[in-house]
Amino acid sequence: MQSSSQPLAQEFVAFAVEAGVLRFGEFKTKAGRLSPYFFNAGLFDDGAKLGRLAGFYAESLIASGLAFDMIFGPAYKGITLAAAVSIELARRGHNKPYAYNRKEAKDHGEGGTLVGAPVKGRVLIIDDVISAGTSVRESLQMIEAAGATPCGVAIALDRQEKAAENGVDQPWSAVQDVQNRLGLPVVAIAGLADLLAYLDAAPALAAHRPAVQAYRERYGV
Repeated sequence: MQSSSQPLAQEFVAFAVEAGVLRFGEFKTKAGRLSPYFFNAGLFDDGAKLGRLAGFYAESLIASGLAFDMIFGPAYKGITLAAAVSIELARRGHNKPYAYNRKEAKDHGEGGTLVGAPVKGRVLIIDDVISAGTSVRESLQMIEAAGATPCGVAIALDRQEKAAENGVDQPWSAVQDVQNRLGLPVVAIAGLADLLAYLDAAPALAAHRPAVQAYRERYGV
């Protein structure tokens, strides 16, 4: 995983906590695990939060040096992210077109499942997290069917935990699976290691650190 510099990652984690997007407690994940934290990017739900989130994505992407020609946002969360990041990149002098997909094909008007700029060249997929890699694989199929080349994935948070396949923990994470099996670099704004570092420096949240550390020791990669 390519990640941003430590200060940027710490700033992002603090922002996510302040925005109520990153919460602590007990939450059941898609894999059926009880996680001591939960990241819900859907709660970046106003203009100020979304604009700042886009800034973190843009800064991470520029710092990574990853070359891409356009952005693709998989429905549904990826749609808003693709638009917001495209705007922020343009503001920083990196104007990139973007496109997204519909869940169901449209049979009137322009038709089809893809909306936005023509999908061509090197395409960056943008999403909030990679849980099982399903969204990435579906995006790959659409991008390749359009004759374009997937070149990487950008996410907000890398949970850095073991992937679960058919209820069995694997020795690799969902992000590592995308990198190794699909051959796509992943740029993440922050990861679980950054979250733990943030908890080290946040006395008000110190009580949550042992649970997060225990979770990492059990499920981390």
